[in-house]
Amino acid sequence: MAPASRISTSVLLTCAAIGVATGVLSAGAGAISGFVSAGAPILYGLVLGVHVLPGVVAQALLRRPWVALITHLIAALVASAVVPLWIGRYVGTALLIGALQEGMAALGRYRRWESWRFFVSAVIVGVLIAVSIWFAADVSRFPLWAQIVYIALFVLGPVLWTAVGLAVGAALRRAGVARSSRL
Repeated sequence: MAPASRISTSVLLTCAAIGVATGVLSAGAGAISGFVSAGAPILYGLVLGVHVLPGVVAQALLRRPWVALITHLIAALVASAVVPLWIGRYVGTALLIGALQEGMAALGRYRRWESWRFFVSAVIVGVLIAVSIWFAADVSRFPLWAQIVYIALFVLGPVLWTAVGLAVGAALRRAGVARSSRL
């Protein structure tokens, strides 16, 4: 007899549904990111912040190990289907953010789901992305005020999208979606 799976089909299907929905959003963010970068580069951090959404919604809803990473990877595959050229970016971002979100949940032994934990991981994600973009986009060419706002929005973007994800996850829990997703 085969050993029981650690993650139920119901949980995987819920992760898949969240991953598809947020993957479409990620693809949309990817589609407009070039225009935002060229036309209003200072707002780029708000657009990139959407990439925290899959894991936040999954963890807020399901409150289980591995759901952030699984959902992020599904979202990355969906976004990659729309923009195959960026598969490396999408999967790399999914692994980075998903692992960070899983790490924050693991610190609480997957028993503590306070909102502040989600926001701490969002700030860390924002800082990591801001540092990498600083060099890639040569942010030092902007005036000092623009550099400060640019970096602040890279931190604020994931925080705002985390708030959206927590609200969506809470609404789905109230609707009873989590009850049908058993481990």
